[in-house]
Amino acid sequence: MELRPLGRSGLSVPPLCFGGNVLGWTADEPTSFALLDRLLAEGFTFIDTADVYSRWVPGHSGGESETILGRWMRERGCRDRIVLATKVGMDMGDGRKGLKAAYIERAVEDSLRRLQTDRIDLYQSHEDDPETPIEETLGAYDRLIRAGKVRAIGASNFSAARLQEALDVAARTGLPRYESLQPEYSLAARQGYEAELEPLCRREEIGVISYFSLAAGFLTGKYREAGAAAGRAREIRVSPYLNPKGFALLREIDAVAEAQGATPAQVALAWLVARPGLTAPIASATSLPQLDELIAGVRLTLDPAAIARLDAASRDGIRA
Repeated sequence: MELRPLGRSGLSVPPLCFGGNVLGWTADEPTSFALLDRLLAEGFTFIDTADVYSRWVPGHSGGESETILGRWMRERGCRDRIVLATKVGMDMGDGRKGLKAAYIERAVEDSLRRLQTDRIDLYQSHEDDPETPIEETLGAYDRLIRAGKVRAIGASNFSAARLQEALDVAARTGLPRYESLQPEYSLAARQGYEAELEPLCRREEIGVISYFSLAAGFLTGKYREAGAAAGRAREIRVSPYLNPKGFALLREIDAVAEAQGATPAQVALAWLVARPGLTAPIASATSLPQLDELIAGVRLTLDPAAIARLDAASRDGIRA
């Protein structure tokens, strides 16, 4: 498998990042282990999680995903084969949130303990913290890198203006810069990334790992009428796409999928993999058949005509 450089970090990753948000949430521990085993066997060794996964589940407190991932790496003895990414900054309760130096330095120890490792390959600011000076945040990351606890840092959910500001601070001070960006991006949600973030990332050689790559499942084609997501775990995320524009996009994806002998999910992922400047889409699965479909999508090559058709069908956006 051809690996891709993640920004200027020195990390090389496969063209699919597995989204660990499902671990311990919609995938129990035995299912999570089976999924991770299949990923490892197929060479897809880039896994993204966060300390806050899955605090939103009743009875969970955060750290569930990291804990399962840590147990799996320890039991399989595979830590050195994994490019391990996690995140810090989202609300963990009891005032534990944000990007202040003291908090980052405490939170990383909790993540390292749960992950049962001595280092994190990519440690990401999960969201911007405008109340904390950027230099303070980057200074904390600098100390972690110097201590060998973190190899590279990334940003998630940053605006182009704030990402540029962070890059400027890093250049001026000699502190580490964000080497990756994790934005929402898919055929169903293009404008937020393409307008300003994409040109910035390409100009500055920042790796891009997109989340909601399948629009919370909408691009798999399983939601094809208004109300189809009612009662589902991702109802709130999917509902904005259940409109005439969204269904028209699905019809175009269906046509390309039929011509390619593929599924809609595979086409949606292949489109992302082919996007210039995008390093690896993040996608999740809760069963082995779903995971095999994702892997096949990453290996699918779309011809220029198919890409142009999908570009045209999705250019104007589909959110309600």
